[in-house]
Amino acid sequence: MQMIKTLSAAVVVIGLAASAGSVHAAGKGPKAPAQDWSFQGIFGTYDQAALQRGFQVYKNVCAACHGLSRIAFRNLEDLGYNEDEIKAIASEYEVTDGPDEEGDMFDRTAIPADRWPSPFPNKQAAQSANGGAYPLDLSLITKARAGGGDSAIRVSMLQPTGFPIGADYVYGLLTGYLEEAPEGFEIADTQYYNKYFPGHAISMAPPLYEDAVEYADGTPATMSQMAHDVATFLTWTAEPELNERKNMGLKVILFLIVFTAMLYALKRKIWADLH
Repeated sequence: MQMIKTLSAAVVVIGLAASAGSVHAAGKGPKAPAQDWSFQGIFGTYDQAALQRGFQVYKNVCAACHGLSRIAFRNLEDLGYNEDEIKAIASEYEVTDGPDEEGDMFDRTAIPADRWPSPFPNKQAAQSANGGAYPLDLSLITKARAGGGDSAIRVSMLQPTGFPIGADYVYGLLTGYLEEAPEGFEIADTQYYNKYFPGHAISMAPPLYEDAVEYADGTPATMSQMAHDVATFLTWTAEPELNERKNMGLKVILFLIVFTAMLYALKRKIWADLH
């Protein structure tokens, strides 16, 4: 299973390389600033409130261009949404289904079992709507961008618990528009300077601005807060089973400690009789 996840991340990295046309020049951006993430470390877990806020940011901002093909509406239960809320969210979208009895495809209202629909019918339509750039599917973005460059696959192998490095990159990218391009830096009219994007010239316009969303829990929607929340959400989309895996790991470690102690006690008893 872990190998499959690693291969999946590799596929996304290859896709990133294929879409390198949006990069102005070769090279790497500076390392994104490290952030504090609730899911870091052995005992770290997802902050459910941050996940819901991050989902709001994705739904209201990112989903206009970026898909989330590996996530079904029903997976939102992990974020704390109940069945009725999930049905209501799914009902806002249409998905293509079929073929029907006449062999035709048709559109219908989405249901919880459906995966999140792509905002574009195909790659060509996506590129046409975005000046030739192809908006990536964000399902595995924090795994694919772990390390923020050519070392993505290597770093993702070394960061099996939450991929905080990938989350740092997403945070840095979303907040990297704040600085002006250095004097003499050439950039196309259709591109934007981003401090943390490889090559520094990105085709995606700044997606976030102050109060871009109104958080349901009343949290102030600062740019930093929104970037942090959506990076948390996208880490969950890449590894939704993180909490369960860590819980199981802790149980296994506890079992091994107890089992080792029992074996040690048994060994002492056996050898005590022999002496």
